[in-house]
Amino acid sequence: MKALLIVDVQYDFCPGGALPVPNGDTIIPTINALIPHFDCIVQTQDWHPKNHSSFASNYEGKSPYDTIKLNYGEQVLWPDHCVQSTHGADFHRILNKIAPHMIVRKGFRADIDSYSAFFENDHETATGLDGYLKERGVEELFITGLATDFCVKWSALDAAKLGYKTTVVSDAVEGIDMDGSVGKAIKEMKEAGIHFTNSKEILNK
Repeated sequence: MKALLIVDVQYDFCPGGALPVPNGDTIIPTINALIPHFDCIVQTQDWHPKNHSSFASNYEGKSPYDTIKLNYGEQVLWPDHCVQSTHGADFHRILNKIAPHMIVRKGFRADIDSYSAFFENDHETATGLDGYLKERGVEELFITGLATDFCVKWSALDAAKLGYKTTVVSDAVEGIDMDGSVGKAIKEMKEAGIHFTNSKEILNK
């Protein structure tokens, strides 16, 4: 079975949000068009408490995009975003929200960030997604959403490590692109054996 993973299509990651991905909302119609072509739909939702360890505002003298060392490694500090039960954490209104069979909330533990749909940033604490997909008989995963160079990348890399045939839909993702990070992320994913396609190839099958 093939599954569609929709990563973090939330207001705070779209133009006008707290941590906007440039053109992040422009991919939503493409994602909506893909949804009917899959029997299993999973969405992820960044879901942070106010005191989250990745928020620059929680450290005196630190600014967004500074880095610090936490017990699981280097952490980029972000503007406060996707705070639990706020508008910024909601899925964008244009997204087909009736579709998902599972919603994976990530980053809800105050002391650890979570980019991947499968694991927290310690690369050990599981979200439960792998078990769900295996129970459904999913072998192939198509990934869309935000942002290419962070949560999409880490979700794709973990999916490949877990044995899924993993494909990123290139016209259904957008990145933040900090110092060329999108290009680096695409290179890293390709080196890990992750495939790339575009929505037309899926829709025309």
